[in-house]
Amino acid sequence: MTRHFVQPHKRGLGQFQFAYTQGQIDYRLGQRDGKPAVEFSWDGSADMDAAQGRGWLVLDGDELKGMFYLHLGDESGIVLRRAKETAKKRKK
Repeated sequence: MTRHFVQPHKRGLGQFQFAYTQGQIDYRLGQRDGKPAVEFSWDGSADMDAAQGRGWLVLDGDELKGMFYLHLGDESGIVLRRAKETAKKRKK
């Protein structure tokens, strides 16, 4: 099974993977409808072909909800939840 994630790093950069689409993100923090949000552009690959796009996420309770767009292609609504920690990680 493929792990789906968005991982922000310092200085507005990060990485992501959703199914067979993965890449690097360039993000900016902000707000949407009064909630914390992030907007981003991305560059990477989709089904092993070069791809680019944009997207946004809003923090809604314990979830990030938003949209993910491929340039000149598909778009998809997304909902992300924090991965549950394993017992091994908690013991450290």
